[in-house]
Amino acid sequence: MTREYTCIICPIGCDMVAEIEDNEMISLTGNNCAKGRSYVQQELTDAMRTLSTSVVVKGGELPVASVRLNRPVPKASLFKVMAEAKKVILLAPVRIGQVALKDIAGTGADLIVTKHVNAIS
Repeated sequence: MTREYTCIICPIGCDMVAEIEDNEMISLTGNNCAKGRSYVQQELTDAMRTLSTSVVVKGGELPVASVRLNRPVPKASLFKVMAEAKKVILLAPVRIGQVALKDIAGTGADLIVTKHVNAIS
């Protein structure tokens, strides 16, 4: 079976074509570096994703703060992760690196603040 992939590991975004047999990669074309091969292999065995979004900040100079996961999580858990992230409300001030939610959706990943938001003076 032939499957198409777009690598998301680096900014090049190589369009690749993989020949797959019994969930094993037989051949790969279109990758400009070894990262493409690793990406396809991971997609076949254990697809992982990261998430960047924003959460509500109460009493802040801005109404939201950007957040991200501190590590990739299984692709299948992304909807659960996003549902939990939507519920997060932080109180200003918030700082970069602050944990907004620990072990989000039981994935072992933490939701980390990536934007300072000062309290309204």
